[in-house]
Amino acid sequence: MRKKWVVVVTLICILFVPFLASNQVVEAKPFGKTTLRYGSRGGDVYELQGRLKHLGYYAGKIDGSFGAKTKHAVTWFQWKFGLKSDGVVGAKTKLKLWQATKAWRPGRTTRTTKPVQSSSGFSAQDLRLLAQAVYGEARGEPFTGQVAVAAVILNRLEDSHFPNTISGIIFEPLAFTSVADGQIWLTPNSTARKAVSDAINGWDPSGGATYYFNPETATSKWIWSRPQIKRIGKHIFCK
Repeated sequence: MRKKWVVVVTLICILFVPFLASNQVVEAKPFGKTTLRYGSRGGDVYELQGRLKHLGYYAGKIDGSFGAKTKHAVTWFQWKFGLKSDGVVGAKTKLKLWQATKAWRPGRTTRTTKPVQSSSGFSAQDLRLLAQAVYGEARGEPFTGQVAVAAVILNRLEDSHFPNTISGIIFEPLAFTSVADGQIWLTPNSTARKAVSDAINGWDPSGGATYYFNPETATSKWIWSRPQIKRIGKHIFCK
């Protein structure tokens, strides 16, 4: 009798264990295999954008083109999920995104979660991006100068000559050096975050400026033609 039970258990293991293993492989399989980064195009990017939009991280057009907005959405997702925030979609990011969007299906791009809103009315994503911009543009500057940089971005929100979103302003072509050289993706420190908070709460050391520049490094003749308001640290703030 004992031998019969051994045979039965053995057969169950032979038949059932491979089934479990195969299910585990399917369960852990992320979408696509190609590493996606800025400049990538194609079906995998469509899916990436769709999944990010499903979670509320991406608000742009789903066009299969990995541009600045997609990179920002990826970086924000990575930061929120404790991954390396480099904007590159490798195996770990794909797996985490796949696990977070199991309900997503191709063609289903309606946002299912709302961005977390701060008491100021800005989303957590806006606040994070503002802090990144301040850190990338003005770390090392006096605290007042860092608040002034944040204020310039906020002032542009009120000016019809500029985009009407934080991401649109920061990623406007040629607007900020930190975007061009990649420093926008550095992790901001507590000082940069505090500068953003103070600017949102109404402190504008720039005096209503919508531009600023470093006179030691500026190469544009046009920027010198703008009406100057004041200088804080290495930056001249102007209209």
